[in-house]
Amino acid sequence: MHTSVRFDWRDLVPALPLLAIGLGGTGRAAAQQPDWVQPLDGWAYALVAVAAAALLLRRAAPRTAAVVSGLATTVYLAAGYAYGPILLCLPAAVWAVAARRPWREAAAWTGALVLVTGVAPAFGRSPGEGWLAPLVWATAWAALVGGVAAISAARQVRRRSEAGVREEQARRAVSEERLQMAQDVHDGVGHGLAVIAMHAGVALHVLDRDPERARELLTTIQATSREALDGLRADLDRWRAPDDAAARRPTPGLAELPRLLERMRAGGLRLTGWIDPGPDVPEDVGAAAYRIVQESLTNVLRHAGGAAAEVRLSRRAGRLEVEVRDDGHGAAAPPGSGITGMRHRAAAVGGELMAGPAPEGGFVVRAALPLAVASRVETP
Repeated sequence: MHTSVRFDWRDLVPALPLLAIGLGGTGRAAAQQPDWVQPLDGWAYALVAVAAAALLLRRAAPRTAAVVSGLATTVYLAAGYAYGPILLCLPAAVWAVAARRPWREAAAWTGALVLVTGVAPAFGRSPGEGWLAPLVWATAWAALVGGVAAISAARQVRRRSEAGVREEQARRAVSEERLQMAQDVHDGVGHGLAVIAMHAGVALHVLDRDPERARELLTTIQATSREALDGLRADLDRWRAPDDAAARRPTPGLAELPRLLERMRAGGLRLTGWIDPGPDVPEDVGAAAYRIVQESLTNVLRHAGGAAAEVRLSRRAGRLEVEVRDDGHGAAAPPGSGITGMRHRAAAVGGELMAGPAPEGGFVVRAALPLAVASRVETP
């Protein structure tokens, strides 16, 4: 398949500047070196032009640019022309090769070009001049071109490393977003099912002797299931279109806590609450507090049936302190109970969470969430 090579204005740099410097400075450089065998002529300037013009290919075909520039430089030096601005062309071409090709390949190309151009001046010198001058030239030339290639290769490695870091950060951000979505699904649906199960159990218990109470509980089950389904649908929409702001439902926060507690009480959970968060609680801190209380009460329903629970939220020393305690048996919640998710939510806003059996009996969850924006931890 044939592909066309397209150029843009960047391809003119450094080709045009080096062409101008070569055509304008070669004569002056030769005037400072009168001992060279071959005086400048039209062929010398043609080789200078070819070496510079080859750099137009440095982006589209860097190896071709290096070969053409290297051959032009080799012929120029082997013909006995004086050192001049043409020597700037090959390092520029080698820079392009090392910047765009794997470093092993770039090293091979650089070594070959240095070898060919390094020995070329020996053919243009007068016989009997000795070996010292060609050796000094070859050493200096190898150091110059090799150093340019090494710097360019190092820059390429750094760019690729930085690109890899950015890609990894992007993948981590996507993974964390999906994990957060999964946690929201776990919290919302798990809580809804636990509340529905509790209400259904109470409704079955009172169905015969208190039909009106059973009706109230069934109405609550209907509202809870609808709310859980709406939340699940919104979370699934976030999976399908994570960047669509319209698909995101408002994150529940402290304003929804009284409704949460009332829903739990309506199902028969003995629950007391003292909520005094104070003014100006950041939205993300309020959302974390809500989810911690929600998951803690869900765990009470699942693992401490018949227990009474107490919820406290207070502001102290620049922190929002959350405590959910039950008077159950005090056994540690089993794996999958959401404690790890609660810890992650607390850590996401720079806070800490402790969960475990209380010394006086029962199970307690305590979280301390800093209210100052500067003190919260930003997730990478």
